[in-house]
Amino acid sequence: MDRYARWNTLLEILAETGRITVEEAAERLGVSQATIRRDFDQLSQQQMITRTRGGAVAGGISYDLPLRYKTARHVEEKHRIGTAAAGLVSPGQVIALNGGTTITEVARSLAMRTDLVATPGSTGLTIVTNALNIANELIVRPHLKVVVVGGVVRPQSYELIGPLAAPILREITLDIAFLGVDAIDMKLGATSHHEGEAAINALMAARARKVVVIADGSKIGGHAFARICPTDRVHTLVTDGNAPAEQLRGFEEAGIRVIVV
Repeated sequence: MDRYARWNTLLEILAETGRITVEEAAERLGVSQATIRRDFDQLSQQQMITRTRGGAVAGGISYDLPLRYKTARHVEEKHRIGTAAAGLVSPGQVIALNGGTTITEVARSLAMRTDLVATPGSTGLTIVTNALNIANELIVRPHLKVVVVGGVVRPQSYELIGPLAAPILREITLDIAFLGVDAIDMKLGATSHHEGEAAINALMAARARKVVVIADGSKIGGHAFARICPTDRVHTLVTDGNAPAEQLRGFEEAGIRVIVV
């Protein structure tokens, strides 16, 4: 297990339990206590945990981990979801991608689709995004037109948020908005931990003919702080087999297309 994988696991344990000792952490991760002490010290320096005598307690940030610590979560499921979602795109469309690890998999799958390359007399795929990491990955693909909205970078997710993004989004029309969410529930809708991200995602949804929500099974039926859009604005939900069957039936009964991979 490399350092980032250890940190990710430690932060998830602290998010669930609130505290852990060096001895407990070393046993659970199968590493030495000296390694755990170094990990705790480094995470404490980044203000992600609070160091205690003999252990650590959760910091206020643990509910919403920085993107680089989320990559180890549900990796295979996110890859399958990304491939399935990318399959919904047709050549010549204008699509939006927000940020997050699962949406990043959508972007990577789109980049690999050779059928999206423009032919003489046709228009290539246009991707509008507020995520700097996604723009960075796609900009090297000459067959893709990449549009990045303005805003202030949120380090947690690499997403651009704030009022500077709104003028661009208000002037464009999208065929599909692919939205990675922190949770989606039949009654509460699609939600995000951060109100700034939710506001930009809501504007993407408003400018799109279709809204496709991307969420691994752990996010189905949950809720987060800020609403992105109500459920009746969602056309398609792409998730995995870990999603609660009862929740998925509710989405289907509401007329939402559910794709389970």
